[in-house]
Amino acid sequence: MSRTIRYQGAVIRGEHILLIKHREHASGREYWVVPGGGREAGETETECVQREVEEETNLTVTVKTLLLDEPRWTDVRYERFKTYLCEPVRGVASPGREPEPEARQVYAITAVGWVDLRDETTWAPEVMADAFTYPLLQRIRAALGFTGNA
Repeated sequence: MSRTIRYQGAVIRGEHILLIKHREHASGREYWVVPGGGREAGETETECVQREVEEETNLTVTVKTLLLDEPRWTDVRYERFKTYLCEPVRGVASPGREPEPEARQVYAITAVGWVDLRDETTWAPEVMADAFTYPLLQRIRAALGFTGNA
């Protein structure tokens, strides 16, 4: 099981990307992230991304391509981040579950939301202020050719 790399899915529908909202049990702090996590034994990278997205959003996705492969950019437990471009193929996006008991003790997935990549002025204030998710969304926007506001 590899937990040094975070494999995450940039699930794109039209001009929108899917985010999930976490709520920490102890503090009540809420934040938005791209679905993802660590690889399980025997999984390929794409199988990991598909599993993580389905667990966290109830969507089945097709993994299209590796979009970003980056070293750690914040002080988090992962040493590297691999973001894959994904396309939804089945299901309706809704808050999924965190199957790992240690993670469930820390936070819950409470919401999902489609964020317009064309215009960041439409993003929720907590997304704009997030030191992890906001810069990631900017890099995803650039990689997909969504630059500047509408």
